[in-house]
Amino acid sequence: MPDRPNILFIITDQQYAGAMSCAGNPDVHTPNMDSLAETGVRFTRAYCTHPLCGPQRASYMTGLYPHQNGATSNGTPIKSEYKGQTLGNFLKNAGYDCALSGKWHVPGTTPEESGLEVICGNRDNEVPLRAIEFMKRDRDNPFFLIASFLNPHDICQVARSQPLPQGPVPEPATVEECPNLPANFAIPPYSPDILQMLRQANRRVYPTIEYTEDDWRRLRFLYYRLCEKVDAEIGVLLNGLRDLGLEENTYIIFTSDHGDGHGAHNWNQKTSLYEEVINIPFIISQKGVTQPGGVNNTHLVSLGLDLLPTVCDVGGANIPDGLDGLSLRSLAEGNTSGEWRDDLVVETIIDLGSGPGGSGASRAVLTDRYKYSAFPMGRHREQLIDLQDDPGEMVNLAVNTRFKNELDDHRRRLRAWCEKTNDTSFTSV
Repeated sequence: MPDRPNILFIITDQQYAGAMSCAGNPDVHTPNMDSLAETGVRFTRAYCTHPLCGPQRASYMTGLYPHQNGATSNGTPIKSEYKGQTLGNFLKNAGYDCALSGKWHVPGTTPEESGLEVICGNRDNEVPLRAIEFMKRDRDNPFFLIASFLNPHDICQVARSQPLPQGPVPEPATVEECPNLPANFAIPPYSPDILQMLRQANRRVYPTIEYTEDDWRRLRFLYYRLCEKVDAEIGVLLNGLRDLGLEENTYIIFTSDHGDGHGAHNWNQKTSLYEEVINIPFIISQKGVTQPGGVNNTHLVSLGLDLLPTVCDVGGANIPDGLDGLSLRSLAEGNTSGEWRDDLVVETIIDLGSGPGGSGASRAVLTDRYKYSAFPMGRHREQLIDLQDDPGEMVNLAVNTRFKNELDDHRRRLRAWCEKTNDTSFTSV
């Protein structure tokens, strides 16, 4: 048995943090994700660096923000100098057998260039089976395995009335069977109208602009069925791991690349800076090592920044100097006494045709209590939300002079971050 643990990185696509029954959601049942939370720590304040597949995946592979590594859209490749400086390479150089089962979608590079053997393509029902075959191999080294599932991404096809690539899910018999509309279903006063401009400009992606309330309820029903569908596939993977006797020697990280609006503020899809879109599930579990049943709701976690140093810390791999990410290993084991970041930035592009890095560049700063979002055009270009009192983001405090100090503080934080990370594409503050 290897001295260092195996590392299993499980990732879904387009699942928001609340789309698990262990998060207290009565509209979805995810026993396999819940089982990871029972043996590990669930981080409730985990965020993507960019709410779009390609940029986010390039971010967690490099430990850099998309504007740093170059992958600022699904079609914009990472810079050539980072092709060999990725998570898979670092683990391979540390003596791990590295593989990918499922979706890749890191623009401008291949899994093989990242040190990963490809054992399965984009078929969710094949991902756990091929992963189990990989785990069964006789080996002298520990393994690093990425099990990358597509669902609940099929909600994109649901909205567009297209066939579901990963197969159908049950339709509701009646609308009464569907979840209620979310409490933050309405588009609130002083919300950034750049988002409504985007919906109008791209009705193929946002056909929900014509939805009735019953249509939204059906979409929410099917979104949760897609989450349950991928949870069942994760169950096959986890049962295979346990049957092989590898559970106690495998460090498991479960997350998603970004979330989905599923009706909050009349929003479907990703791209925006709403909590449903940028707040992601994040669980770290190694039975007998991590804090069982732990819930960390204080530490700001970035999937794009923190995954790489965490995995390399566990695997004893060297990483380049200058990365801003932090290892979560100590927090997952219950030690919360160390220093941590006090703010976190998420970047996105609201592309109205100007192109990546142009006038659509938008940013959000999260702190202990507040979230400040800034957009480059339209009315109400700034939002300040008190996430403690207003988790549904219905009241924009940026238009209230009583919160000028908080607003100025978050503006200052964003300017400092732009300067530190050389973010020249964002210029609205």
